Amino acid sequence: MQSTTLTERVGRRVLRLVSAAVLVFLVAPVLIVIPLSFNESAYFSYPMSGFSTRWYAALVSSEEWRLAVVNSFIIGLASTAIATVLGTAAAMGISRPSFPLRGFIMPLLISPMIIPIVVVAVSLYLVFAPLGLTSSHAGVILAHAALGTPFVVITVTATLMAFNWNLVRAAASLGAPPLMTFRRVTLPLIAPGVATGAVFAFATSFDEVIVILFIGGAEQKTIPRQMWSGIRDQINPSILAMAALLTVFAITLFLVIDWLHGRAAPAADTRG
Repeated sequence: MQSTTLTERVGRRVLRLVSAAVLVFLVAPVLIVIPLSFNESAYFSYPMSGFSTRWYAALVSSEEWRLAVVNSFIIGLASTAIATVLGTAAAMGISRPSFPLRGFIMPLLISPMIIPIVVVAVSLYLVFAPLGLTSSHAGVILAHAALGTPFVVITVTATLMAFNWNLVRAAASLGAPPLMTFRRVTLPLIAPGVATGAVFAFATSFDEVIVILFIGGAEQKTIPRQMWSGIRDQINPSILAMAALLTVFAITLFLVIDWLHGRAAPAADTRG
């Protein structure tokens, strides 16, 4: 018995060490840009020659970076709103027990997540170019909404798996119209799933670079495209400052998602 217990303890410690090593391997390349963004030198190198915040100052004073930040938030918020509405409506439809062809329509809805992004970008360009939607905010917003909708569909569909449809039938039997039933009964129960999908849709838009290269123009330059241009044309250390800010922003988004999942668990217990 003692031999078995000792083996289990050693196995747990080894598993923890391996898990820690894998975590460091995955996270270290991302977090390493944060201290490097305070490097006084204009080169991307360690050890750092000194501590300085001049690259953050250059970031704030740059008109190009300000335009990229504004575009990223405008496009991200607008595309997230569209993706959230469309994705929630689609999830509501395909989650109904009597919905036909669910096995065919669901893969079709999430296909932008599966198909290589370059293929999606080329396809969107071929469709948007004749419609005059290239080099426009409307075109980029619609393209990013198409990329974000599958995330909303998946999260809301997963939330609806535990949804009690008898509540909808009961509201209808009491005379509530469909819109009121959705607003007063369904939406409060699936709100954590909707919010989680919206966060993922926003993160997808905020981080996307391939589609914006095909669809967007100079006036639609976002943060990822500005970083791409800075790396391609000339190495600018202000890119590291923006990368550090984006890393902190991404961590914040994932903390929000974790918080939303924490709220979804009690709601699921209540429904059960």
